[in-house]
Amino acid sequence: MSLTLFAAWACLVSTLLMTGVVFFVAVVHYPLFAKVGTASFGAYHAGHTVRTTVVVMPLMLIEAISGVYLAAWPPTEAVRWLCFAGLAAVVVCWLITFAISVPQHNRLATSGFDERTHRGLCLFHWVRTGVWAVHGVMAGYILHAAR
Repeated sequence: MSLTLFAAWACLVSTLLMTGVVFFVAVVHYPLFAKVGTASFGAYHAGHTVRTTVVVMPLMLIEAISGVYLAAWPPTEAVRWLCFAGLAAVVVCWLITFAISVPQHNRLATSGFDERTHRGLCLFHWVRTGVWAVHGVMAGYILHAAR
């Protein structure tokens, strides 16, 4: 297996796994934040943060590294633009995560549950979920071109 084919597989698998995780978080996990209750929210949120990071950080790193590789060494010239678009999707997801979502989580961690912060977290998470889903489609097409 060539390194480009390996990178395409790594990109597709990590992106699809992330898409599944963020969709689950959007539909199940984040809405439950509002149901935890004030007394338990701090511990619940702290547990969420640690456990979620353990799951998503390796996947995000694999997705980013494989995305950079594919943008630098695309499987074919015909999908070079798609590799750059995929890398742009990764950058958008990371920007939303670290510029918007992490500060919102920090507010929830320090101030407790706040409806406005929670609503913003959920809204931007749906944007991020959409970007990850689109990147999954792109990664599938890139893998097809690499085979």
